[in-house]
Amino acid sequence: MEPIKTIQSRFVPLSMENVDTDQIIPARFLKATTREGFGKNLFRDWRYENNDDRNPKKDFVLNNPEYKGRILVTGKNFGSGSSREHAAWAIKDAGFDVVVSSFFADIFKSNALNNSLLPVQVSDELLQKIFEAGAKDPLTELEVNLEKQTIKILERSKVPSTGGDLEETFDINSYKKNCLLNGYDDIDYLVSITDDIENFEKQHA
Repeated sequence: MEPIKTIQSRFVPLSMENVDTDQIIPARFLKATTREGFGKNLFRDWRYENNDDRNPKKDFVLNNPEYKGRILVTGKNFGSGSSREHAAWAIKDAGFDVVVSSFFADIFKSNALNNSLLPVQVSDELLQKIFEAGAKDPLTELEVNLEKQTIKILERSKVPSTGGDLEETFDINSYKKNCLLNGYDDIDYLVSITDDIENFEKQHA
């Protein structure tokens, strides 16, 4: 997996709450067993008229050419419902490396971290500021620094109403943080500490 360190990018604002995994990737698309190809069906039922990918819904944000980037910003309670790992696969395959919300379902959060997708949980207040900044200027960028565990709105114009850049810290499991910073999955991590494991075995033979 590619390491995640600092990501500075524009973002796609999906200002919907209680988005469950069946809305993220509908059950009828779960037949494949590899991670590739799920991105084209991300939010499938919301993106297209009558499930026809030749007729995208113009009012859905993923079909709006003004919004793009490596960061998906969503409403509160994202990823609830069934525990399908395919939800994280679809978001990652669609080109996103970070998902921002004020609350994530626990199983989705775990699946995201296991698939090199960084879930950043922020306060309700900062989430609203992000949506407001994006509505005002679709070119607004966010900076997510995993090492420092910070997320910042990078406003192009430091308007008095917000006082310029807004920043907040976020929590992450220290083991998962180490894996994301180094591009490790669980097996890669074990390989990286082979010497420590061998030394432990020698000491406890």
